[in-house]
Amino acid sequence: MSKKNMDKLLVFALGGVGEIGKNMYVVQYANDIVVVDSGLKFPEEDMLGIDIVIPDVSYLIENKDKVRGILLTHGHEDHIGGLPYVLKQLNVPVYGTKLTLGLVEAKLKEANLLGETKRILINADSELQLGTIKATFFKTNHSIPDSVGICLETPEGIVVHTGDFKFDQTPVNDQYADLHRMAEIGAKGVTLLLSDSTNAERPGYTGSEMNVGAELEEVFRKAKQRVVVATFASNIHRIQGVINAAEATRRKVTVIGRSMVNVVTIASELGYLNIPDGMIIEPEEVNRMAADRVVILCTGSQGEPMSALTRMARSTHRKVDILPGDTVIIAATPIPGNEKYVGRTVDELYRLGAHVIYGPGSVSGVHVSGHGSQEELKLMLNLMKPKYFMPIHGEYRMLRLHGHLAESVGVSKEDIFITDIGETVEIQNGIARKGAKVQSGNVLIDGLGVGDVGNIVLRDRKLLSQDGILVVVVTLSKQDGNIMSGPDIISRGFVYVRESEGLLDEANRIVTNTLNKLMNENVNEWASLKTHVKDALGRFLYEQTRRRPMILPIIMEV
Repeated sequence: MSKKNMDKLLVFALGGVGEIGKNMYVVQYANDIVVVDSGLKFPEEDMLGIDIVIPDVSYLIENKDKVRGILLTHGHEDHIGGLPYVLKQLNVPVYGTKLTLGLVEAKLKEANLLGETKRILINADSELQLGTIKATFFKTNHSIPDSVGICLETPEGIVVHTGDFKFDQTPVNDQYADLHRMAEIGAKGVTLLLSDSTNAERPGYTGSEMNVGAELEEVFRKAKQRVVVATFASNIHRIQGVINAAEATRRKVTVIGRSMVNVVTIASELGYLNIPDGMIIEPEEVNRMAADRVVILCTGSQGEPMSALTRMARSTHRKVDILPGDTVIIAATPIPGNEKYVGRTVDELYRLGAHVIYGPGSVSGVHVSGHGSQEELKLMLNLMKPKYFMPIHGEYRMLRLHGHLAESVGVSKEDIFITDIGETVEIQNGIARKGAKVQSGNVLIDGLGVGDVGNIVLRDRKLLSQDGILVVVVTLSKQDGNIMSGPDIISRGFVYVRESEGLLDEANRIVTNTLNKLMNENVNEWASLKTHVKDALGRFLYEQTRRRPMILPIIMEV
């Protein structure tokens, strides 16, 4: 049997399918693994106290000797944000374009990983030999410059990862999508295509960023006072549009928000932002200038609680206040799940007397997506002509709809693989099938802790947030087991003590009676004592209040 007949091509996601964010995809042939992207996502509502979520890379750590490198498609957080955490466990080379690596290096510097991480600059014309896998690239349009798709040639066939893309015929930076290169790859014969599904629900074509620039300039001209623009920090094209509109209307720009300041600094140093001399002013200068000569560029387009715009809306920002008559532009579409946070921020801005421009691009004109709509997704499929298709980067309904689009352009239903995280597609002798599942899931980051908060801790946090906690402190005699002091009951988040003295006195009696009964039965193991106290007190409190607080018995012996 030949080596080719023994080896399989495995393709799977450790993040980024059936969800928005934490993109990470794995292509493995024999003893060579190539990873595409390493992103993060922001926590869902039930992830109490969690800062960010990254993929579980246990499979890669177990096979670290086979990992040839991490290839990056572009510099958005959901594609590079997990790198500092992953590279601490998996020290492998990172490949990216100029701007992408510039943004990555800022993250690695913060994590003290810059000196020990090998970073290799690539462009759309680069060719890499990563073991038995050859990697080439092609230019794409997205809402950040230097975006590329990736073509991985293996002995078992070609795998193409589109990255995030749209087909913008009038890109603001003149970086056109390389349709000729895509067609050439398709002509070679693509075995498996992994394609962005974010806008699979939207018919037609996604608008050009050029249109947004013109709309921003019109809004700036009409505004009688200050203009505040909130957008994604990494949307370089939108930032350039704001700067161009400010220059055309003779306004100065101040940049607020840590991530926004970082991106503007890096992008301008690398030549991806053209900022006229004297255009940028410090936040402290805003109040000293005429209101119709100022633009405030900030973070907070998703209603994040600690973002610059949210703090301005709540009048808690240290340097800038929203004044009646200010125009606030939210130049982004809410990520699914963030709608209520954005709505809350908009409400608070209106309360302050601001004029707020928000909503989908078709309504507001100040935002277009960086992702292709249905006709563009079909165009990518027609250019690549894949034998097999795997929709990625989107919630499950988006993947399913993208599968229907693939069927409409001639891909057989049996050749479309809609997978979950960790589910593999294996290809051998030109035939693809669902393979075994690898370890996968979420790793939760809370402060400096990586993965130390799991389902049990989250369950406890949820319980504490719903019904509070009761701490029961009892001191027993070491000689005879009698109660020497207590029980003392401390309530936090359960009931207001001054208004519930009768309830807590009865709870005290139940704890005392339970302990005395156990002592009479010669039960003196602490674990058993605590369990009986929790059970008896829990039953009583539920009968009286229909609440289930966390009960924490503390038993001491003296």
